[in-house]
Amino acid sequence: MASPIAILASAVSAVEGHDRNRPVAIIDIGSNSVRLVAYDGLTRAPTPMYNEKVLCGLGRNVFTTGRLNDEAVSRALMALARFRILCRTMRVSQIFVLATAAARDAQNGPDFLRAAEDVCGQPIHLLSGRREAELSALGVVSGFHAPDGVVGDMGGGSLELVDLRGSVVGQGVTMPLGGLTLQDLSGGSIKKAGKLVREHMRKAAPQLETLKGRTFYAVGGTWRALAKLHQAARGYPVHVMHGYTVDPTDELSFLQIVEQTDVSQLQDVETVSEARRPLLVYGALVLEEIIRVGRPRAVAVSASGVREGLLFEQLDRDTRMIDPLLASAAEFNKLRARAPKHGDELIAWTDRFVSDLDGPETTDERRLRHAACLLSDVGWRAHPDYRGEQSIAVIQNAAFVGVDHPGRAYLSLAVSLRHMGLSPEKADVVLRNLAGPRLFERARLLGALLRVAFPISAGMDGALPRAPLTIENGRVTLRLPTDWSQLGGERMINRIRGLGRVLGLEGQILVG
Repeated sequence: MASPIAILASAVSAVEGHDRNRPVAIIDIGSNSVRLVAYDGLTRAPTPMYNEKVLCGLGRNVFTTGRLNDEAVSRALMALARFRILCRTMRVSQIFVLATAAARDAQNGPDFLRAAEDVCGQPIHLLSGRREAELSALGVVSGFHAPDGVVGDMGGGSLELVDLRGSVVGQGVTMPLGGLTLQDLSGGSIKKAGKLVREHMRKAAPQLETLKGRTFYAVGGTWRALAKLHQAARGYPVHVMHGYTVDPTDELSFLQIVEQTDVSQLQDVETVSEARRPLLVYGALVLEEIIRVGRPRAVAVSASGVREGLLFEQLDRDTRMIDPLLASAAEFNKLRARAPKHGDELIAWTDRFVSDLDGPETTDERRLRHAACLLSDVGWRAHPDYRGEQSIAVIQNAAFVGVDHPGRAYLSLAVSLRHMGLSPEKADVVLRNLAGPRLFERARLLGALLRVAFPISAGMDGALPRAPLTIENGRVTLRLPTDWSQLGGERMINRIRGLGRVLGLEGQILVG
């Protein structure tokens, strides 16, 4: 089987008709906001390099007036003119411009789109509700490892629901349940908005009936804002939104607080833009009804949606099949490691050792270990006393996809323990609790392996294949070639013994 780095290298060359080293951009003309996101390239796990939004409120009052508001149109066109200049400044190679519910539903939507195309200098793709649902689902495929559940994308104008099993996208449905639309149709009455939500959710029964016992993937700015406030209310230690997963019962109690409380009194509400705050209660109403009717196992927040789904759609089949976490980790390895090939060798070196252990390593644990090997040298430029902390800061807050928060904690712990030592007391308590007992012990094992590997290789490629690590006759055994006998001194003996203690075994070094 080819290594993760080799797979990525071959897949990168397969992206046809595009220089992957040049940025691509998406301008998303939504019902609430007009947003520009520029990505570093058309890759399996593209990293946003610039992100700007303007809350124009194009969809406000469309259902009662039938028209886009003149002031909102003016703000949107000004934003598009600015975005065009920014794309030119960033030397963006390709720009995709999308429009959704507001432009789709308004009588003057076609006039606005013609003016917007003139300002952008680009054709605008007006998405149907079903097409929007499909792209949202593909966005979740691009950002999660083996997703299984229902994707819900709540914008300002509409809500799209679509079933998702792995990479298989089901039939989507769209409903007028966006925040601005609910605010408009209900006249600001929360009671009336709740009734509208319940009526439309009955029509979505075929999608919601499949949700029981699976995951609901929440896409959209209003739900991300609610998740941010949920984190603040629970004192949650990691502020990354993507992959934040909550128990539906806990989520229901929080949503009811949002519906019954003055939003301005919520903890950390100042982190949510003033223009979005009035929409939080409508997002809470919709999500509460989805949970009550669908009875999901978990609710997971996705930062990947329509935009990421569109980019994912541009990739060839082989590139789509790449694990997004390994793609992200390989990119970090390339940018930050002293010798990127060393990460590939670490994967093979630890593969061999782990295969000797009693007790199976799950498929997900294996991919996490591979990712941690690729990330193992991200802190080397820091002062030696702070390399562990630097590694945690980089990994915990990186724009990774394809990993949940316990997995992110595992990655941070495994790499930091390499620098800080293996004593459980030295591990970050918050990360240890987030990872859970099983993943913490797996992180401690990999940390011990890394503490053996780096004094042999000095972080450079070519060394580890000459120094296999195995379990022989019930002992952790490092074999060194004769000309490397001096490497087997006190430092290495202590590292081997440390690894042995993690496993409850003795350790030894054999030469020759």
